Amino acid sequence: MTDPILIADSIDVRFGDFQALSGFSLSVQPGTIHALIGPNGAGKTTLFNALTGARKPSGGRIVFDGHAVTRTSVHRRVHYGMSRSFQVTALFAALTVAENLRLAVQARYASEGWIFWRSPHRRHDIRDEVDALLAETFLTDRADTRTGDLSHGGQRSLEIGMALAGRPKLIFLDEPLAGMGIDDVHRTKGLIDSLRSRMAVLLIEHNMSVVLDISDRITVMAAGRKIAEDIPAKIRTDPAVRTAYLGSTA
Repeated sequence: MTDPILIADSIDVRFGDFQALSGFSLSVQPGTIHALIGPNGAGKTTLFNALTGARKPSGGRIVFDGHAVTRTSVHRRVHYGMSRSFQVTALFAALTVAENLRLAVQARYASEGWIFWRSPHRRHDIRDEVDALLAETFLTDRADTRTGDLSHGGQRSLEIGMALAGRPKLIFLDEPLAGMGIDDVHRTKGLIDSLRSRMAVLLIEHNMSVVLDISDRITVMAAGRKIAEDIPAKIRTDPAVRTAYLGSTA
């Protein structure tokens, strides 16, 4: 077996007197889709924040692609190959869809990151990459749409595209299907499923039919702890999972 791309060992996160995560351990293999599920308040987004550097853990150890990153900044983790979408979209609402993607692509280039005044046509490689991301996220026909005018589902797709622009080794997707219609869910499910050929995916998602269909491994959380972890077929029938999350008739 190959070495995990991500190892989290005994992660604790406290908010004052509240223990949000307690001794939580997780490993993610390269080229896999690893889902985190659990009821609201289980600690899933808190774990994402700790793993990506948005929240420093109060205890434990995080290793990403051989780098000890427990206290490493967010931008350094991005440099190492982490990329993330958020539960609440974080986009430039006044810019077009293509302009948002262009900024995300330019951010990889030290000389291009925040250059607004140069015509995008001068960098054919960046323009071609933006076009490819528009196609991959099904947004080509909305390239010139003001981002604030997109549907919530469209904004979720755009945020996935911006995360992919970093060419990550591991992408963190926090409820990517939230607010999407049936057709968008189907297309985005196919997109996420295809990513394992290029990167690892750590996924928080409440659409259980999608999670069970595309995941290689599922970790189940409750009250800041891991209560189960296995392949989808075994998670589906695990008594503790059925009681704590899926429901007794799932």
